[in-house]
Amino acid sequence: MAEQDSLPPLRRRLRRTIEASVADLDSDDLVIVGCSGGADSLALAYLAAETAQRGLIRAGAVVVDHQLQPGSDMVARRAADACSQLGLNPVEVVRVEVAQGPGSGGLEAAARDARRRALVSAAHHHNARAILLGHTRDDQAETVLLGLARGSGSRSLAAMSASDGLWRRPLLSVDRADTRALCVLQGLEPHEDPHNEDPRFARVRVRRTVLPVLEAELGPGVTQALARTAHLLHSDNAALDQWAAAAAEHRLVAPQDGTATIALGGKSDSLLTTPLAVRTRLYRLALLAAGCPPGSLNAAHLASIDRFVSDWRGQGPTRVPGDREVARRHDKLAFYPAPPLGQ
Repeated sequence: MAEQDSLPPLRRRLRRTIEASVADLDSDDLVIVGCSGGADSLALAYLAAETAQRGLIRAGAVVVDHQLQPGSDMVARRAADACSQLGLNPVEVVRVEVAQGPGSGGLEAAARDARRRALVSAAHHHNARAILLGHTRDDQAETVLLGLARGSGSRSLAAMSASDGLWRRPLLSVDRADTRALCVLQGLEPHEDPHNEDPRFARVRVRRTVLPVLEAELGPGVTQALARTAHLLHSDNAALDQWAAAAAEHRLVAPQDGTATIALGGKSDSLLTTPLAVRTRLYRLALLAAGCPPGSLNAAHLASIDRFVSDWRGQGPTRVPGDREVARRHDKLAFYPAPPLGQ
């Protein structure tokens, strides 16, 4: 307790966020820090190393080299060296190939997908219990604004969760300014990624232009309010997902052959009496079970499926991503591989 009381307030507060994030783990459980060398992930690496030194967990790090900029290998190596100097073990650099061009979903999304695959692979290889990511409250607010601009539903606006399977984000209640301050306090030298200043990326424009304007015009606290909105929506979304999962237990049949069906029910248990927010989640479960790529589904796809339930007029099948079709067949919705176009 004496050591805790003697710490600078910032370090003491951030230490508590890490302790809360790994409170369910044992002292011999390994966590992997996803470290880019930037201020957020470097501060997280420091805090994880400190927590490991106090015997609460074991902590290592993985640095992903996306190979998108000249000298990226040197940046990754410096980040790995910094993690090793902090006492993290194991530490490794993983090089990935980022898909580009048509069908990639954009550079940001493709880089994120490649990074996540590399981190999950490393976690499985080292038998890690968790992957720690350095997302902050500012990142959360930016994600909410991007979702609003795209007209996204509550699933997207709920943004990032503090814990989701292997993924943990201990710094979601922490401002980006705090991670930079911790780096200064501890003499850490973060890498400044040029992509973080490149206005080609929507997230950079939100960070550098949109949020400052909102703060100036609406007053301080916009970032905190947006992050709080994500937290509240996450709880609501989880409840709706749970309701949809319960409905799926007696309505959804998915034999793992690329098909699925949803029972429409009769007068006493008609699917139409289920709230729309739950129905669309049920459709999404069926689409995923039938092989549709998760990131390809949007509100228009779900609305077209719901017309088979809420506005049935004998219409024919509707095509959905993943080369699948959905059709109403008697007392069921059927999800199945689509015939080749033109047939």
